[in-house]
Amino acid sequence: MSNWAERLATGMLVVALAGGMIGPINAESARGGAATAKPSPKMGLGREALPAEIAAWDTDVRPDGRGLPAGRGTVKQGEALFGERCASCHGEFGQGAGRLSALAGGRGSLKADRPDKTIGSFWPDLSTVYDYIKRTMPYGNARSLTDDETYALVAFLLHLNDIVKDEDFELSDKNFTSIKMPNANAFFPDDRETSEKKFWNSNPCMHNCRGIPKVTSKANSLDVTPAAKPGPKAD
Repeated sequence: MSNWAERLATGMLVVALAGGMIGPINAESARGGAATAKPSPKMGLGREALPAEIAAWDTDVRPDGRGLPAGRGTVKQGEALFGERCASCHGEFGQGAGRLSALAGGRGSLKADRPDKTIGSFWPDLSTVYDYIKRTMPYGNARSLTDDETYALVAFLLHLNDIVKDEDFELSDKNFTSIKMPNANAFFPDDRETSEKKFWNSNPCMHNCRGIPKVTSKANSLDVTPAAKPGPKAD
């Protein structure tokens, strides 16, 4: 290395990514002769989250009721809330507005070619309803609902799906797990490690294999790829 290049390397400032610090490189390290500094175990940025901050985001609810906050809400309270904050997207009776998802109906349709997978026809656990509404709804104003408002909306959705018949029904953390969803028994744990184990083989059969398929056309030439222009406006 020339004297000029050596002096240039000595005076250069670089960002040491491992340590997050800026410092000079000497000629020896520039030539790769010296070992790089050990990375710092911590970046030194921010602080540990406070318990109250963690609790504000730790809102998941499990099927057994774990994570449910204390609270209550009636079908009638939920009906008023639904009309005010939810019906514009999901319809007055949960039937869906335009292309937006339906929340009610669809019983007995799961074996059809185009099943209606609503809360009453498909969802196995009521905890999913509470958890999803509390974290993500209303659209555009997520996490704005109180715990009591969420209980009320879930109670109304149960009534819309004929899971709860009584219009005066009140849902709370005390009776939440007593609600049985219609499609709960159609779900079961993934048992492939036992039910399909007999098909596993370290030496799979490779006889009479199909040949390599030939690509005859592409999706964009079949007019199935969405165009760049916006689609029709939903009602």
